[in-house]
Amino acid sequence: MSNSTAIQHLTASDPVLGLVIAQGREIQPRPHEDLYLALLRAIVSQQISTKAAAAIWKRFQALFLPEGYPEPREVLALDEDVLRGAGLSRQKAGYLKAIAAYNERGLLDYDHLSKLSGEDFTQHLTAIRGVGRWTAQMLQLFALDQPDVFPEGDLGAQNAMRRLYGLEETGRALQKRMLAIAESWRPYRSLASKYLWQSLDNAGA
Repeated sequence: MSNSTAIQHLTASDPVLGLVIAQGREIQPRPHEDLYLALLRAIVSQQISTKAAAAIWKRFQALFLPEGYPEPREVLALDEDVLRGAGLSRQKAGYLKAIAAYNERGLLDYDHLSKLSGEDFTQHLTAIRGVGRWTAQMLQLFALDQPDVFPEGDLGAQNAMRRLYGLEETGRALQKRMLAIAESWRPYRSLASKYLWQSLDNAGA
């Protein structure tokens, strides 16, 4: 599936974004259906560098040999000290167990969750201890590859829009301006967001 219709819409509706897309690399859709695994990875990655997150994730997977897949029952059975030995904080170890318990109850069913509206999906996931709005939005953007998600609270998106649109606001005022600009991007705000992040890479930010 190509993004040509979305790109035409975004380019026509916003010349600034159109230039970013024209100068950028093509972004391909990458659906990823294992929400449980994506959620575990998102928690491991929170508030640490990409390099540190990759190292901890590798050690975490090594606890589940030979396949390396963290089956929920196995995660729940693991001693907290074992998880901490893999580099996870006590808090994150608790969050991973909460996700495993949620999955065991059948509450991370892809078919069901992929049909929820953005806000309903966010409310469903943020009921899990440790999962916030940003994490839920990242899952919608990447694990579900949903087309119209805009993470106004994301630091990268904020930095990109500050630079591209000359925004000087901060906090809530900044998010309000961002949402207003992004209105014209509907129903393709996810792809627009991915181009915003890419623009940071291209600018060396």
